[in-house]
Amino acid sequence: MARRVYICGIDTSTLPKITREESEQILKKIKAGDEQAKDYYIYCNMRLVLSVVQRFVSSKENMDDIFQVGCVGLLKAIDNFDITLNVQFSTYAVPMIIGEIKRFLRDSSAMRVSRSLRDTAYLVLKSKEKLQSNRNDEVGLEEVASDLNITIREVYDAIDAISTPLSLDESFFNEGDEEMRLDEHIADTEHSVEKWIDHTDLLDAIKQLDEREREILNLRYFIGKTQMEVSDSVGISQAQVSRLEKNALAHIKKSL
Repeated sequence: MARRVYICGIDTSTLPKITREESEQILKKIKAGDEQAKDYYIYCNMRLVLSVVQRFVSSKENMDDIFQVGCVGLLKAIDNFDITLNVQFSTYAVPMIIGEIKRFLRDSSAMRVSRSLRDTAYLVLKSKEKLQSNRNDEVGLEEVASDLNITIREVYDAIDAISTPLSLDESFFNEGDEEMRLDEHIADTEHSVEKWIDHTDLLDAIKQLDEREREILNLRYFIGKTQMEVSDSVGISQAQVSRLEKNALAHIKKSL
């Protein structure tokens, strides 16, 4: 018994399944102009579109809209599929559906990208579709760059420019099905609470030193002078500089 799952208002358990041989026979009828066979084939491949749509569940766009765009990609795949090639239809169709959805998300994005970068991104997506059409593994950026005669960096920038940005308020579910927000998992290592506390404690400890000790630490660790150079600057011997520096560091360590 098929598992009943609703996606975009469709009960996936009601969708028909066809074998590869049946698929090939229906595609031949479609290429011969049989519109009824085409409608049935679209219906049979709804599950394929839905499987792709689920990859975009984090998108801010309405999932029904994305599903409809995916169906447009499916129609294009059916119209452009070459039945003489020894390739499964799904292998050809999935990249077409993904490309159509990504173009939709790119065009509907609130972020404005330069025309030249969008044009490059379009060429990148077309190149990936072309290179992906007769293979099952993922097309690498190096292959796309070589195909378009541009640098890998240009390929990366183009893809990055049309990628849908994530909000820090974005919610997701962990392995324990607990809802969490993205900003709870992005650590600010530069301005963490721990560092702020350590910084405050250090300042308090330095304030407890006498003026000569603070001056020596400033010249040694902030200006970067050697003990000999500090000796010349403050007019005391290097031995005195060394002793005052050790006393100051010991005091700070004890305070912390």
